[in-house]
Amino acid sequence: MSQFFYIHPDNPQPRLIKQAVEILRRGGVIVYPTDSGYALGCMIGEKHAMDRIVEIRQLAEGHNFTLVCSDLSELSNYSIVSNVAYRLIKNNTPGHYTFILSATKEVPRRLMTSKRKTIGIRVPDNKIALSLLSELGEPILSCSLILPGEVETQYDPEAIRDQLEKQVDLIINGGYLGQKPTTVVDLTEDTPQVIRVGNGSVIPFE
Repeated sequence: MSQFFYIHPDNPQPRLIKQAVEILRRGGVIVYPTDSGYALGCMIGEKHAMDRIVEIRQLAEGHNFTLVCSDLSELSNYSIVSNVAYRLIKNNTPGHYTFILSATKEVPRRLMTSKRKTIGIRVPDNKIALSLLSELGEPILSCSLILPGEVETQYDPEAIRDQLEKQVDLIINGGYLGQKPTTVVDLTEDTPQVIRVGNGSVIPFE
């Protein structure tokens, strides 16, 4: 049975943020709010937690996981970024975007797509998510909470509790959120390529 925290979306309670991060550090899987619906998250090095996320989402092999970061200072640790790509990312973060970039050797192989060696990077515009990242001190390995057979992210924390309380360790109730996932932009080549149209405008990448 998972824990269920009510965390204020504008003024996250430090005590609950610390408890949530402890669950992550113990290898837990959490459901947490972002600026594009709810997401599943775990620590980067926790293979078992990652496998649980794959099972919940019923993800196909080669799915691009995302490293959710507090800011762009961590970008060069995990991804190879051209000057053009960096400017595009800087101008559109924090926000409703996931950027696909070539991964560095710091990224465990199991997190990369097997053929292309890429990783998703994103900086959310959500105070709860940013508080978690600040307390954790490193990115959260994440993917949007889109349940099998659906195309939109989960937005109702009570409904998430009904469906997933036996499959995750913590559900954070940060209020009702939008249902659109992030817009996914591939920046591995010179010309940006929009892979998925979501919550973020595609105009900056046209």
